[in-house]
Amino acid sequence: MDAIILAGGENRRFQSHKALAEIKGRKIIEETSELLKKHFTAVYISTNTPELFFYLGLPLIGDIVEQRGPMIGIYSSLISTGAPELFFVACDMPFIKTEVVELIKKKFHGQDAVLPKNKGLPQALLGIYSQRVVPALEQRIAQNRMAMWDLLQEIAVQFIPEQEISAVDPEERSFVNINTLEEYRNLIVHI
Repeated sequence: MDAIILAGGENRRFQSHKALAEIKGRKIIEETSELLKKHFTAVYISTNTPELFFYLGLPLIGDIVEQRGPMIGIYSSLISTGAPELFFVACDMPFIKTEVVELIKKKFHGQDAVLPKNKGLPQALLGIYSQRVVPALEQRIAQNRMAMWDLLQEIAVQFIPEQEISAVDPEERSFVNINTLEEYRNLIVHI
């Protein structure tokens, strides 16, 4: 199985690209790519700003339709790689634990998707999607319906219960993500 780092966001609430924010002297995308290289055959970056990530030496995938958002990155990655399934992670999650990655992989047996839940909510940008979701993605993209939550209602998702995730990540650090500069500043003060 291959992995995709979704780094195509517009970063409207963050003044620079979130993937390049530093935690303890390392860029988030560097930590994420190193983690994923230990668990997957290949690691790709889904991005519309490839020049920011050339230095990593990873294969890059651009959006194949003009709309923006994680759904487009997932769709473009599935189409471009042709892989039967891919592991996806958002570029702004600096503390993903190895054990969480392995648990998600272990739960995948050909379903449309396998995603963990955290605080009662599906974590749509940390998990596995298979080629089986491509028709639903195409339909939603054609109708300009980009909400990931709505997509999850239409496909066969296996959700990993919170207690299983808590057993391997009791502090739930894998689900920390950075959306704003304020969140980033608070995070780096408290690590």
